Amino acid sequence: MKVDRVTIRSYMITKLLPAIRDRWPRDQRHQTIWIQQDNARTHIPVNDEEFARAVAHLGLDIRLTNQPPNSPDMNVLDLGFFASLQSLTYTTISNNMNDLIANVKNEYENYDHRAIRNVFLTLQGCMIEVMKAGGGNKYKIPHMNKDRLEALGMLPKSLNCDRQLYESVMESLNA
Repeated sequence: MKVDRVTIRSYMITKLLPAIRDRWPRDQRHQTIWIQQDNARTHIPVNDEEFARAVAHLGLDIRLTNQPPNSPDMNVLDLGFFASLQSLTYTTISNNMNDLIANVKNEYENYDHRAIRNVFLTLQGCMIEVMKAGGGNKYKIPHMNKDRLEALGMLPKSLNCDRQLYESVMESLNA
């Protein structure tokens, strides 16, 4: 199967959008839902008209965005989700492509939702480190001992950014 822009658009409209509509929490339907793509040439543009028309029929605010170029730590999927799924899938035996696909689907369907929350915390930590590095990539991925914090009931839902760092970054961006 050739995976090109037409294929990606079709999949997003016929598979992804209905899945979001069916699973998105009702009490959060007024919030903007961002779909982040990497910068692959086959991905659809953020202002794709056909995608926008399909979204308009859902009654949700779904928007596309691209990750910053050359920044795998800013892609939450690369940062943790895909690696986590891959490591879980490697523990099962696949004799052929159909077995592999079935194993990946099984791991996805049984994925522990708490793990993805931890990936988003790591993403927020990476964003803060990028700001400290002046927008560069010379930083270490922060480790928070999330398992320990969760066991103690102290795992935050989000990380705070120091006000002085925020103001410094905004000043730099406006310069």
